[in-house]
Amino acid sequence: MGFLKGFVTVCAAIFFIFVLISIGAMSSQFGGANPGFKTLSKDSILNLTLDGVIIDGKNILEPLRKYAKEDNIKGVLIQVNSPGGVVGPSQEIYSEIMYIKTVLKKPVVVTCNAMAASGGYYVASAATKIVTNPGTLMGSIGVIMQFADLSKLYDWAKVKTYSITSGAFKDAGAQNRPMTEQEREYFQSMIDEVQGQFVKAILANRKIADYIVEKYADGRIFTGATAVELGFADKVGTYTDALKEVGKLAGLGDKPEVFTPAKKRPDMFELLGEMKLPFAETKPFTQALELIGKPLAIMPGVLN
Repeated sequence: MGFLKGFVTVCAAIFFIFVLISIGAMSSQFGGANPGFKTLSKDSILNLTLDGVIIDGKNILEPLRKYAKEDNIKGVLIQVNSPGGVVGPSQEIYSEIMYIKTVLKKPVVVTCNAMAASGGYYVASAATKIVTNPGTLMGSIGVIMQFADLSKLYDWAKVKTYSITSGAFKDAGAQNRPMTEQEREYFQSMIDEVQGQFVKAILANRKIADYIVEKYADGRIFTGATAVELGFADKVGTYTDALKEVGKLAGLGDKPEVFTPAKKRPDMFELLGEMKLPFAETKPFTQALELIGKPLAIMPGVLN
């Protein structure tokens, strides 16, 4: 009994040491304490990146709100490399860019990398100017909601689930049964409404004829070169070209000072939550589960 108790104590100690080492290794990349904003000695361009699937948008919303209003920040450059994501956060980032552009009166230039599709393009459409590589995947202007019918799996497992609801649509999209036609119409009307918001946002910011937007707002993907030809982007170019563009718009010339915020140092609990264990589920799978049943502006094939 004493041996077992000692063994458990040793194992617990080893695990504790492992956690401390992991936290130290992970936190070292963030370079110490949270930096906070330092008053810049020169007028600068705020440089941010929107990368990957848009889940909640906080990685770009927080620095936008924190730094864009500073007097020494004269413009914003956002590098977009995203297939889109959840509609709400995409719209929130869009609104924040609109605020910077229209209320703060500061230029915002988006430079598109591998992809700026669906929600990624929704965000980009708010910019003063859009610069894109010729082969960037753009467009995918559309909205989708995905559901899973697991009723046969429940039958196979001999499991029955029940819902007690306060209304006819409270459990719409439930996974334990097929979707009814009434529910399908309900979700379709929601998707159509959000799609209308997407199209309206593009028309409000891009000088494109209504019929062209309507034609290409069917979920199709097109290249950056085609986007420029159609008016969905302003010019073909690289990050360097986009930096020159925002520098000129901000009155700082074509070689402006750039301010890139330091990464926020996560606390211990965030670090533990991000630790990758060998038995953990893969990110694409858990991400797909997280997005089921949500209105998405996302490029086809990302969740499959």
